[in-house]
Amino acid sequence: MAENTVPLLKREDEDEDEDEEGKIRYHENCPGCDVEKFKKSSNAIPLKHFFFVWIITLCAALPISSLFPFLYFMIRDFHIAKREEDISYYAGYVGSSFMLGRALTSLLWGLVADKYGRKPVIIIGTVTVVIFNTLFGLSVNFWMAVTTRFLLGSLCGILGPMRAYASEICRKEYQALGMSVISTSWGIGLVIGPAVGGFLAQPAEKYPHIFSKESLFGRFPYFLPCLSISVVALIASVISCWLPETLHIHSAGQDDTVAALKGRVYHTNESEEIKILDRGLLATQWSLLKNWPLMSSIIVYCIFQLHDMAYSEIFSLWAVSPKKYGGLSYTTTVVGEVLSITGFSMLLFQLFLYPWAERVLGPIMVSRIGAVLTIPLLSSYPFIARLCGTILSLVLNCASMLKNVLSLSITTGFLVMQNRAVPQEQRGAANGISMTAMSLSKAVGPAAGGALLSWAQRRQNSIFLPGVHMVFFILNIVEFIGLIMTFKPFLALPEDKV
Repeated sequence: MAENTVPLLKREDEDEDEDEEGKIRYHENCPGCDVEKFKKSSNAIPLKHFFFVWIITLCAALPISSLFPFLYFMIRDFHIAKREEDISYYAGYVGSSFMLGRALTSLLWGLVADKYGRKPVIIIGTVTVVIFNTLFGLSVNFWMAVTTRFLLGSLCGILGPMRAYASEICRKEYQALGMSVISTSWGIGLVIGPAVGGFLAQPAEKYPHIFSKESLFGRFPYFLPCLSISVVALIASVISCWLPETLHIHSAGQDDTVAALKGRVYHTNESEEIKILDRGLLATQWSLLKNWPLMSSIIVYCIFQLHDMAYSEIFSLWAVSPKKYGGLSYTTTVVGEVLSITGFSMLLFQLFLYPWAERVLGPIMVSRIGAVLTIPLLSSYPFIARLCGTILSLVLNCASMLKNVLSLSITTGFLVMQNRAVPQEQRGAANGISMTAMSLSKAVGPAAGGALLSWAQRRQNSIFLPGVHMVFFILNIVEFIGLIMTFKPFLALPEDKV
């Protein structure tokens, strides 16, 4: 029987100089095979698909941090904090509830994406943003805010499947660009989200000639930014319907349920018995948890994500805090302006500079450089607060741009490494594991960041690292730990398994 088996299918990154006997066999009515045929027939960058990826990822990222500029005021309006210094403490729990929900379900969504396809999970996720982000804007108390954010995180499983999708919709030479599209959109969403929240929160106070206090937006002062993001999510939901599925779904027989997950199905000439073959693998699957290149990159990635999420929460809370507590006394509008400029700089960097830097230095070296430069930058933040006027605005914008560009470089590098560490049939589950671990880290980030800032603001007269000096010192410790872990023997560089 072995002599009748069709030869092993070549990987998508190999040349196709084969004779007729070794030719790739595509299955009819299989969306994954249709995508493979498209990639084989065209060397062009799939710009349309990358644009869809960008919009949908932006939809998933916008709600995560859009609440940070107005969260301080929202918690104040709930009257749950007994002291002004405790507002940041309660704000941390609202910020963490989203990530806690996502941590509990990310692996499940990854497995669903591996079995039923990336597209259904993406559509469910975009619809979830429309519903629960809108409800969050209508929150009337602390617990409603926590619950809606938790459900939003639990049911929005977009990011993991989108990472797999971005690496599968294009040829290997464009995968770094695909991951860059994901991380750029994600990073911009994490910055533009707060900008939207800053500009549109409390519209009856900021724009009384447009919104009256008796209107819906006057009675729910934080509904407008949430509604605006939900409209973007509604557009993304429509776009999701045009996404081509990349998962191989074959229907030749009972065993094709497993074969579809593998994406490589072969039949013997006589008995049509299904064989699942892969280079270096015949009868066994890799254990993702034993894949150290994957797991080590996920662990280091989570350290940096913990740092970035804590920074995002701390930056917005610090900017709107009173000067007597070491803050900047900014309004939500000014914070929105700073973050808008930051988001634009991130877009330019990822489109024009990161792909070049990744080709020259490699993703891991770019990440190391980003971590090294972040440490002295964050050390300067408490001194920036002593400036005023135009100089403060200029220096703060430059610092915010540089910090987020460096964070984006680190994130993109590790996304590339994670998706290169596993083959297609395991990317959904691998990204699910990554999302679960990252979400747990990010769930800790806002709660820890809010509690840390609240604690630091009560020790303004301490001799050792008074006030916010302690906050940015601890952020630097986390960044330094992540930097050390990017070196051997901890971090193992992956082999390409695309």
